[in-house]
Amino acid sequence: MAEHYDLIAIGGGSGGLSVAERASSYGKRCALIEMDALGGTCVNRGCVPKKIMWNAAHLAHALDQAGDYGFDISQNGFDWQTLVKQRDTYVSNVTNWYDGYLKDLNIDLYRGRGGFVTPPSDLPESGGYEIEVDGRRLSADHIVIAVGCKPSVPDIPGAELGMTSDQFFELSEQPQRIAVIGAGYIAVELAGMMSALGSEVSLVLRRDTLLARFDPMLSEALTRALNEDQISILSNCSLDAVIKDGDGSLTLKGASGATHEGFDAVVWAIGREPNTEGLNPQHLGIYVRDDGTIPSDDFENTNVSGIYALGDVTGKPALTPVAIAAGRRLADRLFNNQKDRRVDYSCIPTVVFSHPALGTVGLSEPEARKQFGDAVKVYTSSFTPMVHAFSKRQHQTQLKLVTVNEEQRIVGCHVFGDSVDEMLQGFAVAIRMGATKQDFDDTIAIHPTSAEELVTMR
Repeated sequence: MAEHYDLIAIGGGSGGLSVAERASSYGKRCALIEMDALGGTCVNRGCVPKKIMWNAAHLAHALDQAGDYGFDISQNGFDWQTLVKQRDTYVSNVTNWYDGYLKDLNIDLYRGRGGFVTPPSDLPESGGYEIEVDGRRLSADHIVIAVGCKPSVPDIPGAELGMTSDQFFELSEQPQRIAVIGAGYIAVELAGMMSALGSEVSLVLRRDTLLARFDPMLSEALTRALNEDQISILSNCSLDAVIKDGDGSLTLKGASGATHEGFDAVVWAIGREPNTEGLNPQHLGIYVRDDGTIPSDDFENTNVSGIYALGDVTGKPALTPVAIAAGRRLADRLFNNQKDRRVDYSCIPTVVFSHPALGTVGLSEPEARKQFGDAVKVYTSSFTPMVHAFSKRQHQTQLKLVTVNEEQRIVGCHVFGDSVDEMLQGFAVAIRMGATKQDFDDTIAIHPTSAEELVTMR
């Protein structure tokens, strides 16, 4: 007979951990299934190690700028192995902590790949649905699919010569010449950090625009900054093959016949795909889109009662805090009588850790104009921040507020510049609460800061 639980989460990343943790706090018996390191992509091959690398790159820029402030600094090189060792130790401490944390919460951890085995017409005696993991049968009244996504690799000759963003964090040596393929935030972040740390970087775009889903102001500002930082942007470059040359270097062969030679490493950052291998959703008739994502409604329900999906696997915003919020709110609804508890997906802040960073919350200007037409009014500001006033590195800070209707309710806020990652959180709270331009105008500025520009725009 299958071991029975109130809730089983398939996937030990941000979403699965959060829903099991919150359900356990309500006294429910929970199990978590994970075949890899606990913490998922974010902790092991995403947000956490990425931010450590970004911090190192940020320090490299600061060292370059120190001379402009009168410091006489001699840089004797950068030790990649030291950074990697420190980073990996930090990540390992986090993942090891999870094991004890789950035990303290009485959440049972099963190692392996979980898959559905119960057809709808043959439910187990214990009730609920049945899952098999590493030869063991489990069942639960509520099952949450939170398996996340994995990096995509193109189907071209020589693709195996490149590495995914996952494999990037396994590099023991720093590549001197690296090609990053992609135009999304992962590609941008990897390209920026590697350039700051001393690698020669080419960013290869299939089309001609970076971060196409973001406000155009952000895309344009970022492109200028990358060019100023000597990152080579190869636009409209579809690849036919990757070739390994006699000296061990890699050549990119474009569909147009053009070649780009001499790379030590090629990184695929062209998107991510659902990590649903072995899940067997068809056994329960769970609907799966053509792209492999498993859709869920605003309350994280799939089309099968008692089966839920949240996080990256759903095709909703692929952000760690989104998965955490979805997991916690789902448990609140299921086990704490909060019947309307759900995530508001209409106003999600996010930051891209470029150099400098960019942040956004709400609608882009094109999205707002499509939805509200002539009721849209936009405010912008652009300036050189004081920290760069007499620096060689003079990236402009740029800000945009998108407002609608006569009361000028703010529906979008977009910022490119230093300290955006810390700046945007508070503004996101205000915008979610329905702040208007007048509310911002009536707020006393903190001077001198870049953030004050958001409450002094005219």
